[in-house]
Amino acid sequence: MSGWSEKDIPDQSGRVVVVTGANSGIGYAAARELARGGARVVLACRSEARGNEAGDRLAAEVPGAEVEFARLDLGDLASVRQFAQAFSYDRLDLLVNNAGVMALPYGTTADGFETQFGVNHLGHFALTGLLLAPLLATGGARVVTVSSTTHALANIDIDDLNSERRYRRWIAYARSKTANLLFTHELARRLAAHGSPVIAAAAHPGYAATNLQTAGPRMSGRRASERFMRLGNRFFAQSADGGALPTLYAATAPDVRPDLFVGPAFGGWRGAPGPSWRAPWTLDDRAGELLWEASERLTGVTYDALKM
Repeated sequence: MSGWSEKDIPDQSGRVVVVTGANSGIGYAAARELARGGARVVLACRSEARGNEAGDRLAAEVPGAEVEFARLDLGDLASVRQFAQAFSYDRLDLLVNNAGVMALPYGTTADGFETQFGVNHLGHFALTGLLLAPLLATGGARVVTVSSTTHALANIDIDDLNSERRYRRWIAYARSKTANLLFTHELARRLAAHGSPVIAAAAHPGYAATNLQTAGPRMSGRRASERFMRLGNRFFAQSADGGALPTLYAATAPDVRPDLFVGPAFGGWRGAPGPSWRAPWTLDDRAGELLWEASERLTGVTYDALKM
């Protein structure tokens, strides 16, 4: 992986790609480079205005790009179902579960789930399950889910997935990112058990300058924290383009194996992509199975083709 960059992305011609949260930051950078490689990219975004603006910007940056917007609100399972029902392709080569929220004040999704767990994990769990048929029908398909090194702060609490007993914004975020890795682990395990060549992998951006860092402090009115985050983004973080490289590697590199976790090689913070350390609890088969069962129950989305 040494020195790997967007220039090493293989030809993507003919591939159909969905990127969630593709209107800005890492999602936009990943979508742009996949489109530059020749893929047809669906920008799955909550805001129609921002999604269409991102599509116009991408088309201007990559003349001839095949790109389209489709509305997706991961905090509303009805929206997730509508997106999947409207998906008109009989193939799906790549699903990038990128969208997310971080360290927000306590809130709930449209379905009553704690926001970070609901958006970061349950929304993507439901989306992947509802798009499973075109993924399984496509040779060489991949599911790449974006996690974070912050997952190391906390394991999931299977008895309190929605942080109803006590809410601490950073612990809830860490648990949602652990859930992303456990989901990848269990999905890879189930795909292998059924002999499917679909690859489930995960990535994290290290410390990349995006809107994610400032959204939480802004929503809770913590202006000093928002200013601090902006300064960190300006002076210490790598660019969103740099932060997208691990996702792009997991999505396109030929040597990616199931359940690989990719991040920046320089201290997990910045630089070219490389294998990333992960907490041992993200490789726990039993925890993955329990989270999977709970996620099916909570979302109503069952992966019938991958029943164990």
